[in-house]
Amino acid sequence: MLLASWNVNSVRARINNIINYLKLKSPDILMMQEIKTEDKNFPYEDFVKLGYKSYVNGQKSYNGVAFVSKINLENINNILPGDKSSQSRIISAEFKFKKKIINLTNIYVPNGNPIYTKKYSYKKEWLNLFVKKLIIDISKNKNIIVGGDFNIIPDEIDVYDYKKFENDALYKLEIRKKFREIVNIGFHDSFRHFNNKNNEYTFWDYQAGSWQKNYGMRIDHFLTSINILNDIKNVTINKKLRSQTKPSDHVAIECEIN
Repeated sequence: MLLASWNVNSVRARINNIINYLKLKSPDILMMQEIKTEDKNFPYEDFVKLGYKSYVNGQKSYNGVAFVSKINLENINNILPGDKSSQSRIISAEFKFKKKIINLTNIYVPNGNPIYTKKYSYKKEWLNLFVKKLIIDISKNKNIIVGGDFNIIPDEIDVYDYKKFENDALYKLEIRKKFREIVNIGFHDSFRHFNNKNNEYTFWDYQAGSWQKNYGMRIDHFLTSINILNDIKNVTINKKLRSQTKPSDHVAIECEIN
């Protein structure tokens, strides 16, 4: 089984690239972030033609997350308990794999910049609520995969020049501690479980030739609960997507379940 996560930076603007990706890689489930559309305007039919059913938590012009899946997803939930904002940043579902019921959660964490604004306060609040949710979730089901755009650079090797980001909301120490807090609940950064190299990025800004200079960062992740880590065969980053025509500034990460 192949799971993929991709911040597409507008599902409608990027629809041709997404369709081409689905035809080429044929993931069983694609988790998308920053779809930037309301549920009613989501391109359902484009995915139906390829054999995918869509599950959407959309928002006009901003944010938004979705699953498109070849397999049936159940118990769809788009609520983060305690989040009083109207921002669409989470969707979760369950699916059967062998004899296990896997909880799959797709997130788009707030960016948080600039750090002296309410945006940063909201990011910290959102992460605190998400940690509380995961603690409850893992007490009910030990088989959890969390994927998406975390907007967190976990470590020095996950960005081209960490010193430039010490006061950035993606790399601030207290934000990286939140990532570690999630890991300590009982999760693994599954990409790092298989890959220890630096210069492995999932995002390159559109500005200043970042892609050409490889000025990137790794902010998109798959965190898997320890209970199913042995079921994960590999996690890779599909860098080719960044060199497409009209690309997203993110690329897909792909999680292969054995």
